[in-house]
Amino acid sequence: MKHDTAQPLPPLTVSRETEEQIEAFIPLLLKWNAKINLIAPLSEFVLRQRHIADSLQLLPLLPAGEGPLADLGTGGGFPGLVLAMAVTRPVHLVESDRRKAAFLQTVAGELNLTHVTVHAERIEAVRLPPIAVVTARALAPLDKMLDWAARLLAPDGIAIFPKGRNALDELAAAPGWTMAVERFKSSTDTDASILRLSGIHRAGA
Repeated sequence: MKHDTAQPLPPLTVSRETEEQIEAFIPLLLKWNAKINLIAPLSEFVLRQRHIADSLQLLPLLPAGEGPLADLGTGGGFPGLVLAMAVTRPVHLVESDRRKAAFLQTVAGELNLTHVTVHAERIEAVRLPPIAVVTARALAPLDKMLDWAARLLAPDGIAIFPKGRNALDELAAAPGWTMAVERFKSSTDTDASILRLSGIHRAGA
């Protein structure tokens, strides 16, 4: 697996409609966050940089086509709900916390994101169609996330996982898996990178 050098991210463009949905999303998030603590308290500027821009940078890494996307542990909407504002493919948001799931469902309804389905279930229990791309952010060690992804992905599906400064260490700590690894430099955090993984199988399977 060649993953020692991170590549630059492809260029990002979003539509005016996506920008408008993001502008409508921000006050909804801040309103709900005051009640159920979706994310740590922060300014709107930091919210845009730390969470929204961090989520949108995954957009050019998504595979072509309309195969479904599943975001695991979506929480306050990152990255899955933000990505859903920029794509038309089916998007499945998996969030076991029922209050956070209610927030996601409310936002999807208010923004008319009819291609979004919210699953208020544990990742281990959720039943989804074969998934083209799995995303997850700050959720669990890579070895655990590969286990979840392998169960959900279609045969040609990929996983896209933002990781911090320990991305290479997490790859080294997942020797039980074979996969093709691409690593990209995060545009929002100089110490972070994004892993795009394909052909995920348990070693020897």
